[in-house]
Amino acid sequence: MSDAEWAVVWDAMPVPAWLEGRGRQPEGYCHRRLVDAVRYLVSTGITWRAMPVDFPAWERVDAFFRRWRGKGLVGEFHDRLRDRGREAAGRDSEPTAGIIDSQSVKAAASVAASSRGFDRGKKVNGRKRHIVADALGLLLTVLVTAACVTDREAGRTLLARLPQQHWRITLVWADGGCTGCLLDFARDAWRIALTVVRRNDDAAGFTVLPKRWLVERMFAWLMRSRRLARDYEARTDTSEAMIRWSMSMVMSRRLARREH
Repeated sequence: MSDAEWAVVWDAMPVPAWLEGRGRQPEGYCHRRLVDAVRYLVSTGITWRAMPVDFPAWERVDAFFRRWRGKGLVGEFHDRLRDRGREAAGRDSEPTAGIIDSQSVKAAASVAASSRGFDRGKKVNGRKRHIVADALGLLLTVLVTAACVTDREAGRTLLARLPQQHWRITLVWADGGCTGCLLDFARDAWRIALTVVRRNDDAAGFTVLPKRWLVERMFAWLMRSRRLARDYEARTDTSEAMIRWSMSMVMSRRLARREH
């Protein structure tokens, strides 16, 4: 990270317990070096043991990653950057609308059979990333499942999470896979209007669909991180953490350019 980007990242990082007098001991390494190491791994797609010697020992970086994943700190860090990004774009920090979609990716041999499946529509053996993005194409929530899980099944879990994390959302756009009882569930259980954006049957080839193109663009941003080109993680919550780290890089770079 440049100094300008580190200033943005440092301002959004959760405060360690020992700095607030809540116990625990200080980190053995500089936070900037640890964050840089995790970002390097996500960006280049290396294994943990292939961490360059310029960074702290891979065991320390892995422990830092697992601690942030287990305590929910990576989600807190990501959400602070997203809120700042929305405010920098002239929006309120709390969104009122979202777009739901999914992406199927192949899984590596390290992914157990119990957490992988076959997506018959996309012909992919691996996992599926179900996400909700805001009107700027920034991540609101993510759920990683086996690729055989349908959008309707995962959509119930995502829509149940939304009011807990983003209480102002009342409108969500979706594709044709989120029809049927999911529409009634969103309206009756959470008072969310689920609007399906359909592709015109007369259209030939690639077509830009209203609102849904924002999610497709976000998936393109994620694919810039080589660690996300395929799912290598043994645990689904690790995959979700990798996605949040990738999006945090997108947002911190954008904020650094705007503020400096």
